[in-house]
Amino acid sequence: MVKVRGVSKSFGPKRVLHDVSLDIEKGKVTTLIGPNGAGKSTLLSLMSRLLPKDSGQILIDGREIGQYKSEELARRLAILKQTHHLNIRLTVRELVEFGRFPYSHGRLTREDREVVDEALRYLDLHEIEGKYLDQLSGGQRQRAFIAMVLAQDTEYVLLDEPLNNLDMKHAVQIMRITRSLANDLGKTVVLVLHDVNFASAYSDHIVALKDGRVAAAGTPDELIRSDVLGDIYEMKIPIETVGGCRVCIYFTGEQAAAL
Repeated sequence: MVKVRGVSKSFGPKRVLHDVSLDIEKGKVTTLIGPNGAGKSTLLSLMSRLLPKDSGQILIDGREIGQYKSEELARRLAILKQTHHLNIRLTVRELVEFGRFPYSHGRLTREDREVVDEALRYLDLHEIEGKYLDQLSGGQRQRAFIAMVLAQDTEYVLLDEPLNNLDMKHAVQIMRITRSLANDLGKTVVLVLHDVNFASAYSDHIVALKDGRVAAAGTPDELIRSDVLGDIYEMKIPIETVGGCRVCIYFTGEQAAAL
């Protein structure tokens, strides 16, 4: 389990996170939602130690994150940031092999290659493993980066806005893969999403941030409600139930006219 306790973060005079506390349950999909500037991506960076926190504690399996050696943490937790530009030209396989670096340090063993093969199969990338990343569609490229994270073989997987710039088909594909990481492989997944309907359909737990604070937290049934989301996003959001899933209808009628 990941426990965040009283965490704050500032960039210069601007306070981005204020005394944030939350729990990330093992083997579940937890989604962070909220308006732009709410602190979602910053929180994910603090949880992965990409950024130092100003105060508070972040505990991974009962141990403060600062006590982990870098290699030890890399074997426990993997993160995919929303911007992952590379200055070198890589094939899909070469990218996925990078996920083994905490174990191989660049010298792949047979076991490392087997893990890479399995990640490529799981993300349905075997047929294009020899292609360069700049030859891929957006959905294929995103699957390749998720395969790299999967090859890192960590219990905790953090994905920062993994649906950026994807069309509906590829966004659904990525969310189904994310869900299967928890269901089939027992991974603990933390996502930052802007689309609350994807959060509703694929999450076990949702944490809503607003102005750097936890505004609400709970199951999709508890969070995907007009009163809760209305306070967070400051707009009227009707909710309908479709196929047992709560869906936000925020793009028609009065709501669209108000924009």
